[in-house]
Amino acid sequence: MGKPKVNPFRDLISGAILAASSIPQLVGYSETAGYSGYHGLASAGLPLLAWGMVTGSPFMNAGVTSITALMAKSDLNGESFVNEHGEDKYIELVAAYSFWVGIASVVLAVVGFGRLAQGVPKPVKSGFKYGCSVGVLVSALPNGLFSRGGKQLMGLLASSSSWSFVVKELKARAPAATGAVNVTGFIFSLTHPLEWSLTPTLLFLIGTWFVMDGKKFLPDSLPPGTEVILVTVTATVYSIVFDYEGGVVGEIPELDPDTGLKILGLTLPVKLLDYQKVLDAPLAEQFGGYPFLFVSATLFAAVNFLSIMGIASGFESENGIEWSAPQELMSQGVACVVAAFVGSAPVSGSMSRSLVSRMTGTTSQLACMFTALIWIFMLPYMSVMTPTPKAALSAVIVSAVVKSVLVPKDLMKLQTLDFVSGWTTGIITAITSPTIGFGFGLVFHGLLKMAVPKKEKSD
Repeated sequence: MGKPKVNPFRDLISGAILAASSIPQLVGYSETAGYSGYHGLASAGLPLLAWGMVTGSPFMNAGVTSITALMAKSDLNGESFVNEHGEDKYIELVAAYSFWVGIASVVLAVVGFGRLAQGVPKPVKSGFKYGCSVGVLVSALPNGLFSRGGKQLMGLLASSSSWSFVVKELKARAPAATGAVNVTGFIFSLTHPLEWSLTPTLLFLIGTWFVMDGKKFLPDSLPPGTEVILVTVTATVYSIVFDYEGGVVGEIPELDPDTGLKILGLTLPVKLLDYQKVLDAPLAEQFGGYPFLFVSATLFAAVNFLSIMGIASGFESENGIEWSAPQELMSQGVACVVAAFVGSAPVSGSMSRSLVSRMTGTTSQLACMFTALIWIFMLPYMSVMTPTPKAALSAVIVSAVVKSVLVPKDLMKLQTLDFVSGWTTGIITAITSPTIGFGFGLVFHGLLKMAVPKKEKSD
């Protein structure tokens, strides 16, 4: 056991498989983060390349995940900001936040936070994960059930006097409870099936079923993630042939050849943001000042690292691959800073992509670097995804979280005070934001333990 012997050819094959199977996630999580799907394709390569250069794990893969996308959108109140200022300004705001999260990660690595993170109570981690899964589910569902996604859902809510009253009251009396508005929309969606758009709903339901159970019908020789590719390709072909009128990825802008990143005489088709615009983004104003921004960015970095810690610990116990907390925190920091230059949401370790990386025979960090380079150099040809239905991408996202939402095994195993702590953390995370939920969970768990001391064992 331990790190496998480096085999560049196997890494190239594994990197190519991961590059193909992850594209639907890149687009889908962009929608979750609050910006256009094509931007997820354009901004994914460079942060992963930076990650691969710093990480010590041969298997771990990184990028925008469902949790980091949800946290960024919640912390920045993304939907309202886009409606008021437009998507370009929002991307600059997200980039500025990624920079702060990156710097916070580096600082945490230097001060030795990695060891402290291992002491986060299990009920808080379980509840936080559950709350985030609920948040991802309720954010992805509108694109699966309605032709115009979230906009159509908001219109339906506004047209109902009772539901619009609930939404207005939530926004007025609990502005921090951004998740509660999404949960309200989720409940409305499930209780009003006659409002669903037929074709997107069918694509969504069939796609979700096949991503979750399609492996049973496919040859074992096919690589992991094949079912995701098949759902995406099939839905795209359907969209082209039958002139699908629902929400699609949309036109992918062509990159100006003069704006590419030039390295050692090689031009990478990557568009860098104007750093001055990123620095001028009203980030501090969004949080009510720099002290609150600092706290939020630090919490984001800490929560991010919990994902990395879980993935790395799993590989250590199952494959004997030792890992360094400071090095992986530094990897997270460097990748997030690089993400800022391309306008990406903060990145973290991805459990699903890391497991695929291991299953496909990865031997070193070269695999994720190959994946990054494939994403970068294939970007000019990604216009093939222009007609891809968002309902299919929503199916990919929902299939990853729906089981853990319906059957939260980790929370169900908890007992007594841990049960209360875990479920409370999960609910608060779902109805407010991941950052608030995690901070609340830590404080609430500590207060519970102090208020109800452990019973001494009798002799």
